[in-house]
Amino acid sequence: MKFSENWLRSWVNPALDAQALADTLTMAGLEVEALESVAPPFTGVVVGEILSVTPHPQADRLNCLKVNVGHGEVLDIVCGAPQVVPGMKAPCARVGAQLPGGLHIRLAKVRGVESSGMMCSEKELGLAETSSGLMVLADDAPPGVDLREWLDMDDRLFTLKLTPNRADCLSLRGVAREVAALVGMPSRGPEVQPVVCSPLPAPTISILDTEACPLYLGRALLLEHPDQPTPGWMVRRLERSGLRSRSLVVDVTNYVLLELGQPMHAFDSRTLKGGLQVRWAREGESIKLLNEQDISLQADLLVIADESGPVALAGIMGGLSSAVGKGTREVFLECAFFAPGAVAGRSRRLGVTSDAAYRFERGVDFGNARQAMERATALLLELCGGRAGEVIEVRYPMPDRHPVRVRAERVNRVLGLSLEMDRMAELLSRLGCKVDRHLPGGLEVTPPEYRFDLAMEEDFIEEVARLEGYDRIPAKAPSGPQAMRPAPEKEVAEEEVARWWAQRDYQEVVTYSFVDPEDEQRLSDAPSQLKLMNPIAATLSHMRSTLAVGLINTLCFNVSRKQERVRLFELGRCFHPDGLGGYIQEKRLGGLVYGLVEPEQWSGAKAPADFHDLKGDLEAALAGRPVSFRRGAHPALHPGRSAQVLMGDLVIGWLGELHPALLAHYDLPRAPLMFELALESLLHRSKPVFRGVSRFQPVRRDMAVVVDERVAAEEMLTALRSAGIPGVQEVILFDVYQGEGLEPGKKSIAFRIVMQDTERTMTESELEAGVKSLLGVLQQHFDARLR
Repeated sequence: MKFSENWLRSWVNPALDAQALADTLTMAGLEVEALESVAPPFTGVVVGEILSVTPHPQADRLNCLKVNVGHGEVLDIVCGAPQVVPGMKAPCARVGAQLPGGLHIRLAKVRGVESSGMMCSEKELGLAETSSGLMVLADDAPPGVDLREWLDMDDRLFTLKLTPNRADCLSLRGVAREVAALVGMPSRGPEVQPVVCSPLPAPTISILDTEACPLYLGRALLLEHPDQPTPGWMVRRLERSGLRSRSLVVDVTNYVLLELGQPMHAFDSRTLKGGLQVRWAREGESIKLLNEQDISLQADLLVIADESGPVALAGIMGGLSSAVGKGTREVFLECAFFAPGAVAGRSRRLGVTSDAAYRFERGVDFGNARQAMERATALLLELCGGRAGEVIEVRYPMPDRHPVRVRAERVNRVLGLSLEMDRMAELLSRLGCKVDRHLPGGLEVTPPEYRFDLAMEEDFIEEVARLEGYDRIPAKAPSGPQAMRPAPEKEVAEEEVARWWAQRDYQEVVTYSFVDPEDEQRLSDAPSQLKLMNPIAATLSHMRSTLAVGLINTLCFNVSRKQERVRLFELGRCFHPDGLGGYIQEKRLGGLVYGLVEPEQWSGAKAPADFHDLKGDLEAALAGRPVSFRRGAHPALHPGRSAQVLMGDLVIGWLGELHPALLAHYDLPRAPLMFELALESLLHRSKPVFRGVSRFQPVRRDMAVVVDERVAAEEMLTALRSAGIPGVQEVILFDVYQGEGLEPGKKSIAFRIVMQDTERTMTESELEAGVKSLLGVLQQHFDARLR
């Protein structure tokens, strides 16, 4: 929101200079992003009227001017600007004037002709970077008047960086209301009186969706001189607020938008066919907007339509076919309230930006529409003459403003203050709230129509803090009993999990929970169906069901910037249906490895990371838990290089190498390895149990068996380790063989068995019995035979 300081002070004029006013607004939550002067400093420049123009006797490109500078004084000035004509009014720097850049105007001779000043362009006054001639002033500019005074150049511009909840401050009236509340003084705007009405034909108005548009006002106008130029004071206020002057009718609607915060639109009445309807668009309809953009309408777009079809996008922009021009006399003014939900997100989706949409999607004061209509009508009749018809108003139930109980004790407890209830009531009343002081221990506060952000007790506590002043809240050190919280050995904090992976040379990333649905289809085994109602972009329209999307996109970003080794992990939520119509927000751990196992160095081989490197990291992370791996398919992974991760019989995740087809799609030189686990599986572990160190030597026995080639070695290891054979401390797989000496379809698997007793030396018979028992387990479950 950008506005002129002088315009604001015409509403409310506190005893604060510009900087103090900016500080007050910023401390109240309305951040002043910029405070700048309208024009750079200069002195001695007045309005000059050119009386005559004669060629310079010694130069073809110079002219000798006689310039009226007021009070009967006429100056001779030599000027080289093109297109200088008698009667023209332009800035004149008199002798002694100081211009931007340190230029000092002196009496001088130019090619033998005395020049008593200088005619100025906008560039020479520091108002523009380039200019093609003199700065042309309005015909009503009085000669001799100081230019800074005439054009109000000692004004300053405020630029507010408003948060989305403060739509009420998107107008001069709203900012003035806020300043008045902060300094405790009244705000006075222009008095708006209903105009005298005349009978004029006007279209009928009907609203087909009263929730999307509960209020619509229209008025027919017959203007006498619509081609009149917009007055300079209005042009300056518009331009200083960032809007260009277009035509008188359009400028007036924009002026009311800035002044009162109510978007308006003007139709050329001659182009309207029959009555107007506020309705949702129908299939096959289209419209060309004022910016000449053709839009194919969808069913969720609210439109204003006549019998021929849509003539405006409600709350966003009018149509080109019904636009007013500089000479349009028959005008139909529109002023309405559109619900934020009926407008929000549409302009962004269509690629159409407008001040109206920016305000409507945040909430517009629905109690302000009638006043805005009367203000715009009065300005138009004052500036170009004419007649106004009766206001046509179609009104349905408006949004309710529910009262909220605000407890005085809670306000003081939250803020750390000791305010009386009467003080709280006074502060909230300044905001336009209706305050009932008769509740025991608190207030019943009803927010005004223009404050959509005030809905619960905490909102009003914040308002009390803002108006009382954040700087008045005492800084107190927290006090209270402190106790050491227990840290059970069986539980692992998420921070500890993150530290562990960071110590393994992985970098933590945080990616969007919003993902591209096409990436979801490629990388998830259960693609998300949870679509956002109002996505920030088409490629971020679904809630993720897997962390793989964000990890792969982060990898592609790094690879495109010549990163050859990438190791990532992320802790984040994924979203899955719960089968009851809702969704589960499960926390998961995902990771990715790409490139070399170790950073490149002079003494080591450049070994690329493979499946077993990642599996080793997972085994280390899950150590002490009953974890196993088994072959498993995943749509995003290589069919022969992927596995499921199990804890007991429960599948807790997956790991593997990216599918070759996706490798080409994402334009990656080599395949990354990925994993994803349910985070809950890492947050619990078995309690450590002490076991004495044996004084006796361990004994190693090797056992090789022949089994069917389809038997998984992991299943055999699990069976051996869970057999519970006395004295068996460790079983390790150390060899797998297929080939000569074995039958087709068979393979040899060799295990190393470590046996040890902590109390005595094991006998040979005990050792043989242990090995025989293990062999029996393999024979029973896998039809194995000793090799």
